Parts: sequence; structure tokens; C-alpha cells
Amino acid sequence: MTQDGSPDAGGTRRAPAARSRWRTRRPLTPALLFCVLVIYPATVLLFRMRYRHAERFPRTGPVLLVANHVSVLDPLACARLVWDCGRVPHFLAKESLFTGWAGRLLRGAGQIPVARGSADARTSLAAAEADLAAGNVVVIYPEGSVTRDPDWWPMEARTGVARLALATDAVVLPVAQWGPQRVHDYHAKRLHPRLRAPAEYLVGEPVDLTDLRARARAGRPMTGDLLRQVTDRMMASVRDQLAELRGEPAPPTTTPHPRRALPGDLPGSAA
Repeated sequence: MTQDGSPDAGGTRRAPAARSRWRTRRPLTPALLFCVLVIYPATVLLFRMRYRHAERFPRTGPVLLVANHVSVLDPLACARLVWDCGRVPHFLAKESLFTGWAGRLLRGAGQIPVARGSADARTSLAAAEADLAAGNVVVIYPEGSVTRDPDWWPMEARTGVARLALATDAVVLPVAQWGPQRVHDYHAKRLHPRLRAPAEYLVGEPVDLTDLRARARAGRPMTGDLLRQVTDRMMASVRDQLAELRGEPAPPTTTPHPRRALPGDLPGSAA
């Protein structure tokens, strides 16, 4: 679709018309407005965004958006997707980013710091849970960092996202993305400056967690096995969508998550 909602030649869908999008966004804080004025033009220059099934994005109500992680630039492009779909994104991001003026700006824009590997991580999840209860959109990359898979397929995900999904009634929306790694290649540690690099996004159908949520609400403990089932179900949807975007089958196995923090463990990480 073109920006006004009419189909383009390739059948790719873009976001709904601008006038209706504004009605579904809440009043903007000064910090959020500043971020929009900086990030939106930057993404216009960096990426040629193409959306498939953007109409699946809920216009109102709590949304837990789960996506694969291919580049340190992902949060910029994904924020643009959410904004174009008429919502305001709130990312779970690494606590070290929340220092100085940048930290004040991020907090003012509604972003959520994650103190990974400490007792404060649960506080971060509680903040995200409260954000969802308020009807907002929380974006999380369950892998916790840019994928280390050599072919850019999603690697093993952390289970913090499952706790959020089980503790709330938020719509769990899987999103596959492909393209930002062409601008910043984390694996090669290289930036490839270019204008309007293709960045494709496929918004999936909400993940059905009815059975697993029922188990949790029946008083059964959130065991590691339950959390892994929830996480794997989400990521299976994301992998299938990524395979569709790439036009090739996903590999049968998943690259293990690195056991230590590495450079590139940046915004959107799962606790």
C-alpha cells in the first residue's frame, strides 16, 4: 500500500492514513515529541520501510510486540513501524543507556530501563507490566541482543518476555524484520552508510496463549518449562514470518544464546 492506504504494485501494505493515526496516539510529552522529530526523519533517510499486514496492529489497547533482532539500528526502524501504525512505542532497553541527558530523554519518552542480571530486572518487568496495564505498546526483543546466528536467523530467546505475556492480557504481536543489518552489520562490525536501504516488516497474527495463560492463572507456578513453552511459541511465529519475508525456510535448529554479555547487547533486551 502507499502511505494513504492504497495498494502498491507489489501488494505490500503500508500504515493507515495519517489523520486516523493521530487519533490513536496519546498526547505527546516534550521528550517524546523531540524523539519523533529526530528519529522519524533519520529513518526516512536510512530506510525504505515496507510493511506487510500493518492492518493487524491493534489501534488501541495493550500490545506486547515481540520481534527478531538483526541490528543495533532495529529500535529506530521498529519505532517507526509502531508510530506509522498509530501507536507510541515503549522499549525495554539496557539500563546503561539511561544516564545523563540521554537517560532523562528516554525516561521522558516512556522507555523502560532493564537492569539485566540483577534483582532489579524484576522491577523492570513490573514497570513493563504496568505500562501494558495502562494500554500501551511495549516492544521487546526476546533474544536480548542482536542475533549471533551467522545467517541472521533468531537465536535462542530469553524468557523474560514470557513472564510479561503470562502476567497480562496484552495482545502478543509477533513482528519479523529484515533489512537493518544491511546498514549496520553487527557481525562484521561495519557501518554501510546508504540512503533508503530496504527494511521489510511483517506483522503477524496475535499469538494464541490462551491455554498457557490458563495454566498460570490456575495457580500453577511459572516454572522454567512453562516460560520456555511460552517463549518458544512466540519465537516460532517470528521465525515463520521471517522465513516468509526472506522467501526461504528457517533452519531446523536455533543458535544458542551467548553465555556472556557482548557488545551489541543494546536496546530492546529481554530481562
